[in-house]
Amino acid sequence: MTIQRIKPGPRMSAAVVHGDTVYLAGQVADKTAGKSVAEQTQEILSMIDGLLAEAGSDKSKILMTNIWLTDMGTFQEMNAVWDAWVPTGNSPARATVEAKLAAAPFKVEIAVIAAK
Repeated sequence: MTIQRIKPGPRMSAAVVHGDTVYLAGQVADKTAGKSVAEQTQEILSMIDGLLAEAGSDKSKILMTNIWLTDMGTFQEMNAVWDAWVPTGNSPARATVEAKLAAAPFKVEIAVIAAK
């Protein structure tokens, strides 16, 4: 079975496709780093849409999502954006935890696994 690497870098690929499964690396905000959790979540979900499309999938096929927040006090803020984005009837399995992220401007990180 072939492995397709999307946007590979020296440390990681943004996405990897193996068979009919798409694995996305944790995505953090680029343009909205340092801004609100809602703004960062919106940007990240847009990035996820783009990577899934490039891999031949879409958000309705997400199987599992891991979300890291630097402050669980922002859980509802993130969920407001998430809930508007997830297609009705296609909610994936999901875990959300509080964690220190790689750099201070990042308040949320999201990784997904999807079917093709």
